[in-house]
Amino acid sequence: MSNPWDGYIPQETLDHYRQAGFSKITPLGTKPALLVIDMQYSTTGEGPVPLSEAIAYHPMNCGEYAWKAIDHIKVLLAAFREAGFPVIHPHLDRRRYDGKHSRMPTGIVNERHWEIVKEVAPIEGEILLPKTTPSSFFGTPLVKYLHSLKVDTLFMVGNTTSGCIRASVIDGMAYDYKVIVPHEACYDRAPVSHAVNLFDMAAKYAEVVSTDKAVSMLKSMVPGRAADSAAA
Repeated sequence: MSNPWDGYIPQETLDHYRQAGFSKITPLGTKPALLVIDMQYSTTGEGPVPLSEAIAYHPMNCGEYAWKAIDHIKVLLAAFREAGFPVIHPHLDRRRYDGKHSRMPTGIVNERHWEIVKEVAPIEGEILLPKTTPSSFFGTPLVKYLHSLKVDTLFMVGNTTSGCIRASVIDGMAYDYKVIVPHEACYDRAPVSHAVNLFDMAAKYAEVVSTDKAVSMLKSMVPGRAADSAAA
C-alpha cells in the first residue's frame, strides 16, 4: 500500500517510527461529521493553474493542487449528504480580527477572495463557521455544535495540509475526537509540506486515508449498514 509521504521520508525514519509504536490503531466512532476547511477562492483561484501563475490571483493561491483536491472533496461531500451526516464549513474571516503576528500574506484585495468555492459550497442545513486562526476550534463554537450533534468522529478536508488542517487535527484529537484525514481531499502549496505533515499527523494525531477508504469508512457508520455487512 502506498502512502502520500512515500519518497519524502527516509526509510530509517519510517523504521524508527514503526519500531517505536507510532500510528496506533484507534476505534472508529458511529457519529461522523465532515469539516470542509477554508475552501475559499483566495487559496484556489478561479481554476487550475501552475503555482507560479497562481499567486498573481492571490499570494495564498495553491493553484492546480487545490483543484485536484476539490474533485475529491466533492466525492466526500456527496457521500456525507447522501448519508445525512453533518457537514460544517470552517472558513477564514480575518475581517473580524486579523491579529498582529501572522507571517502569511493573507490580505484581501477582492471580496471574492473570501467566498467559498461554488463546487464545494454549503447547501441548506450545513453549518458555516467563521474563524480567525488556523484551528477550526480556537475561538469558535465548533465544540458546542459537535456536542449537540453527538459527533465522535471528524473527517477533515480542505487546506492547507500544513496549516489549518494540521491545526484543526491536533485540536480535534485534543478534544478526544477520532480524526480522519482523506489526504487526496487536502492540499498545500508545497508538495513536501503536504507529504511530511500527513506523515506526522498519521503518526500522532489522525488516520490518514485515501478518498475511497474514507467513503468506505463512512458507509460503515451509516445506521444499519454495519449490521447488514456483518450479516453478509
